Amino acid sequence: MKRNAPGTPLIVVSNDDGIRSPGIKALASAMSGIGEVVVVAPDRERSAAGHSLSLSHPLRVEETSPGWYSVDGTPTDCVNLAVNGILRRRQITLVVSGINKGANMGDDITYSGTVAAALEGTLLGIPSIAFSLATWERYDFEVAASFAVKVVRNVLVHGLPKDTLLNVNVPPLPESEINGIRVTQMGKRIYGDAIVRKRDPRGRHYYWIGGDKLAHEGVPGSDLEALEAGFISVTPLHLDMTHYDSMKALRRWKW
Repeated sequence: MKRNAPGTPLIVVSNDDGIRSPGIKALASAMSGIGEVVVVAPDRERSAAGHSLSLSHPLRVEETSPGWYSVDGTPTDCVNLAVNGILRRRQITLVVSGINKGANMGDDITYSGTVAAALEGTLLGIPSIAFSLATWERYDFEVAASFAVKVVRNVLVHGLPKDTLLNVNVPPLPESEINGIRVTQMGKRIYGDAIVRKRDPRGRHYYWIGGDKLAHEGVPGSDLEALEAGFISVTPLHLDMTHYDSMKALRRWKW
């Protein structure tokens, strides 16, 4: 693996769409203008894998080209393996994940392998960012990749608060039509008919988990609201999921 000059940022790139996805190629290419890039990504699509770690079977790794590693595991496996295995003797500056095909906003981030890769980087003490392009057709990653560079340069200058990652969603619009950037909170999705029931040629029923991907409650200042209005959404997410007001209530219970 060719190494850049001392002091150059070392950036780990991962995703959940798989190492052959055009989104990860666009992100890795954009990051190469900032620092040394090492790609560690699943060998196939692992969408909606969440923050799952493979504990019941070994992981196999193939270096498909210099600095590009294919792993038969989840996005979380990939980042953990990059930090504690492939690059264990090196200081990683940043973990970036994406660019995902499709949005990762609101409640959907709990399922997202893209966000989970950034979550794992954060758990391991590395500033981390997840990037998604909010479309499910006609993927053009140019605008998202360009904005990813701006986000990463800001993180390198300002850092991130402790135990905090960024979740970035970019609308599928030309740069001239994007209305700006909003720092947002998580929205609330409306799943509606999330289960689709169909019948196969042999008469047996099967099910697809799906539904309207962008239906949501009108939460002011949310990621979903920003994207709908043509803005790029930047949401800071925190590892501490404790609901502190509930702690006060629970302490009043009769145990």
